[in-house]
Amino acid sequence: MINRRTSKTIYIGDVAIGGGAPIAVQSMTKTDTRDVKATVRQIKELQEYGCEIIRVAVPDALAAEAIVDIKRGIKIPLVADIHFDYRLALAALKSGADGLRLNPGNIGEPEKVKKVVLAAKERGVPIRIGVNAGSLPKTTSKKLSIPARMVGAALEQIKLLESLDFDLIKVSLKAFDVPTTIEAYRSIAKKMPYPLHIGITEAGTPRTGIVRSAVGIGALLWEGIGDTVRVSLTAPPREEVITAYEILKSLDLRQRGPVLVSCPTCGRAEASVIKLAQEVERRLQKIDRPIKVAVMGCVVNGPGEAKDADVGIACGKGRGVIFKKGEKVAVVAEKDFLTALMREVEGL
Repeated sequence: MINRRTSKTIYIGDVAIGGGAPIAVQSMTKTDTRDVKATVRQIKELQEYGCEIIRVAVPDALAAEAIVDIKRGIKIPLVADIHFDYRLALAALKSGADGLRLNPGNIGEPEKVKKVVLAAKERGVPIRIGVNAGSLPKTTSKKLSIPARMVGAALEQIKLLESLDFDLIKVSLKAFDVPTTIEAYRSIAKKMPYPLHIGITEAGTPRTGIVRSAVGIGALLWEGIGDTVRVSLTAPPREEVITAYEILKSLDLRQRGPVLVSCPTCGRAEASVIKLAQEVERRLQKIDRPIKVAVMGCVVNGPGEAKDADVGIACGKGRGVIFKKGEKVAVVAEKDFLTALMREVEGL
């Protein structure tokens, strides 16, 4: 059983973060925010995959203005990602952003941050203090370790926001390096009460990035650290959402969507199990019900795993046995494996 860290509850739009609320899954658009149609189209796709909060880049005033029209076309809360120019944060707030992400390493003078905080306070909009190991403030001592510098930068900003009587705060401390990220989060989790947004930044392409994210995010979640998750991949953003849910499901923290059990195959397999499992996985992606589906390839573990699933198939030479809720329901020819299995899944 995972004992989650106790944190303050804040709301991004209508999504609760912290305080025991379900760990929220978010992503970031990879479109030009100024292209409203493309951005809304991508967000709608992410909504279908279960994304609960979306972040958009705000590189200039036109992007900030586009938030108004983007919000009209989507159903989930929107966070504006701000770097360098505090005036863009003010513009995003005026356009209706539900949250802000500020990087203390590049916004600059405290007076600029104060202007943003006061405007966010007036509107009741939370701010994420987003510390990144690659862009730490120059004021942090280089004699300290990178995790210590990250924590120091975050605590300095927290102190500034609290001095303005602002506590709608969320914090992240991300690095590419997994041990650095874990150490930073472990440290700050003991030093402040605010919810934590976790992730491994610039994790890479799916093959390596999913592994790095699963190790780093999974380790933190196992320790009870983390209130909202973003997986960062050099890939379409739907892959980030899918991966985030798989990490959460593997730790029994969220149960959205199917769990696919499939054997790795070996010399005993007498059917194309890999191809079948890949196609089943593709078809399961948009199903949001928490069901268990098994695709197994031989008589050793196949029948047992297939029986244990809500729906499963134990494949043999030229034919397979389909089980549903532990009961054998059909014997099908190999050419019908996929259609017969999915028919039972869709009938649940």
